[in-house]
Amino acid sequence: MATLNESRASEAAAAPATASAGGEAVHTPRRTNRARSSSGRRRWLGLVYLAPALLIYACVVLLPAGQGVNLSFYHWDGITAATWAGVENYTDFFTDPTLRQAVGHTLFFIVFFSFLPVVLGMTSAALTARKDTRGAGVYRWIIFLPQVLTPAVVAVVWKQIYAPDGPLNSVLSAFGLGGLTRGWLGDFAWALPALGLAGTWGAFGLCMVLFAAGAQNIPNELYDAARMDGAGPLREFFTVTLPGLRGQLAVALTLTLLGAIRVFDIVWLTTKGGPGTSTITPSVVLYKRAFSNPDVGAACAIGVVLAVVALIVSLAVVKLSEGDD
Repeated sequence: MATLNESRASEAAAAPATASAGGEAVHTPRRTNRARSSSGRRRWLGLVYLAPALLIYACVVLLPAGQGVNLSFYHWDGITAATWAGVENYTDFFTDPTLRQAVGHTLFFIVFFSFLPVVLGMTSAALTARKDTRGAGVYRWIIFLPQVLTPAVVAVVWKQIYAPDGPLNSVLSAFGLGGLTRGWLGDFAWALPALGLAGTWGAFGLCMVLFAAGAQNIPNELYDAARMDGAGPLREFFTVTLPGLRGQLAVALTLTLLGAIRVFDIVWLTTKGGPGTSTITPSVVLYKRAFSNPDVGAACAIGVVLAVVALIVSLAVVKLSEGDD
């Protein structure tokens, strides 16, 4: 009898599962522990695969960023010993007249680099979203062309267009408007709007393609239902098209706002912030303080402030888009 009981006990211990009263299998703790151990090994294996990429990211991004934050609390010309500055470099960002002017120019560029391209891109997408629109593909290709060009090429092209003997002044003269000709990038009043229009041209194509791609995914049934309710083109846009493009709108706003906040290339390659400081931006001030008249600590402080502002703007746009959902 004892031998029979021992045999049954060993079989019960070796069984992976037993049947419950409802007929469902109940797994033993041994099977559960084994599954947990396997899941833990897979998790660690994933981290091992990610480790090289994370290490490179830390060395290329996180470590320099930390060094930049540290240097922002010092006065340093890049050669001699650094001296402690505390938060002086950050207070200078808000009290320096040149930087205040640069921030004002950034707000101006936000209108031309972000708001105008988004509005124009959404309007163009709404007009060309229908598949039967003739020439829509060619139109989109032409408008998207600036995205294929590098910022340096775009800057050179617009610098030639705005030159005193460039195409713009030639067209004005041909139409008898010679009194309006000028050196656009050398004019204190017109240099900033001229660069703003160039930025609008550069960002317009990206916004239009994003919105056009999103509009193709809006079901036609929604437009048919809106028309049955008596909606006109304007109401149809605000009740069907705009809500359907919420995700693309968030992406477009994020990309264009960040581009406006950190704009540098087109300004530096055309005017270098001039004439005077009429087109200067925080990024141009950062570059000059880092390399022209070295004050690396002040340059790092400007970079940290721009990074924080860019992060806040990105989070705000994402939060607003999620809140609408």
